[in-house]
Amino acid sequence: MLTSIVGINWGDEGKGRMVDLLSADYDVVVRYQGGNNAGHTVVNDKGRFVMNLLPSGILRPETANVLGPGIVIDLEHLSKEIGRLTAAGIEIRPEHLILSDRATICLPYHRLLDCLEEDRLGDRKFGSTRRGISPVYADKYMKKTLRMGDLLHEDTLRKKVEELLEWKNMVISGAYGHAPILADDIMDWLACYGKPLRPYIRDTTLFLDEALKAGKNILFEAQLGALRDIDFGIYPYTSASTTLAAYAPIGAGIPFARLDESIGIMKAYSSCVGEGPFVCELFGEEGHLLREAGAEYGAATGRPRRVGGFDAVASRYGVKIQGCDFLALTKLDVLSYMEKIPVCVAYEIDGRRTESFPASIDELRRAKPVYEYLPGFCTDISACRRPEDLPQPALDYIRCVERAVNCPIRYVSVGAERDAYFKLF
Repeated sequence: MLTSIVGINWGDEGKGRMVDLLSADYDVVVRYQGGNNAGHTVVNDKGRFVMNLLPSGILRPETANVLGPGIVIDLEHLSKEIGRLTAAGIEIRPEHLILSDRATICLPYHRLLDCLEEDRLGDRKFGSTRRGISPVYADKYMKKTLRMGDLLHEDTLRKKVEELLEWKNMVISGAYGHAPILADDIMDWLACYGKPLRPYIRDTTLFLDEALKAGKNILFEAQLGALRDIDFGIYPYTSASTTLAAYAPIGAGIPFARLDESIGIMKAYSSCVGEGPFVCELFGEEGHLLREAGAEYGAATGRPRRVGGFDAVASRYGVKIQGCDFLALTKLDVLSYMEKIPVCVAYEIDGRRTESFPASIDELRRAKPVYEYLPGFCTDISACRRPEDLPQPALDYIRCVERAVNCPIRYVSVGAERDAYFKLF
């Protein structure tokens, strides 16, 4: 079984929590795109963990975890992330964590360039996490990067670094007026954070191909959501990678494989971290109450997330481009305080009502939400473990969301803990 778990909206939908839950039935968990610019939060009997780079299956000792060639890896961040989990009692071994030799290394100057450009843009900034993701992906497609496999060849590594800096310092010093980056500093950084990771570096295509031939179950874990996809998201306020289920086999290193199912993760309301149009956004006291009820602060950055009512227009679009077979609805319990629950059923653009998600960023900026309100359930549902435990208004809300996005909901989570969920079918 090859399954992809993907975000339907702007990210932060609860993918890590669902990967941790479902990974019990899978032998391998693979991250296939992005870098450490997002956070997947898991709460289990060992504590609360936030993973930025490591797959969420890392918390299960029997599961192999892979960072595929579509990933960009900040060696320093990964080393410290491994250190934090090890200190918390999570054993991480080369059999447990496998790093693709084709994955791109996010170097310190990529982080620097990210910050320099966001500072230059000022009020026009994209809302970057300032972790170097767009600069390193840009360099990847310019064919001017280091890959993890380069760490295994010390005889040629310095020459590659010097050639990269000869080119990159033209931008760093010439365009931004920053002091040039020294090859010695990069080599010291690679020695400090790269050398300990060498035992984890392998050809993940061979590893996953062998897993496929052995009949192993593989779970693909995406970062962010459909609306942050570089091609189909709210461009240019997107990530620099492809966040879609269709990319999972490619980014994992097995482009010849085919997915068996795509599971979309979707919140019971909307949240968004970063810049860009967010049509259903709630402001003032209404937004504050929802943000606090949902603890809506970025797992990677700590930034307060923008929040809004459930956006049926955006979610239906996300479900479509992710090719979802079914959905997991998260954080239903957060809505327990509401007497009436807002659902954005359409947009109004220049006086015209539409139920289609616009490709144009200018149209999205002009769009206004058309809200309908459903009765709230006004009771704590966090202890519910069966559909029949829910009050009728909560069940009605689930069915309304299901109809709105044209996709069945299989899982509903009512809390952050591993067992705080139930299945609908």
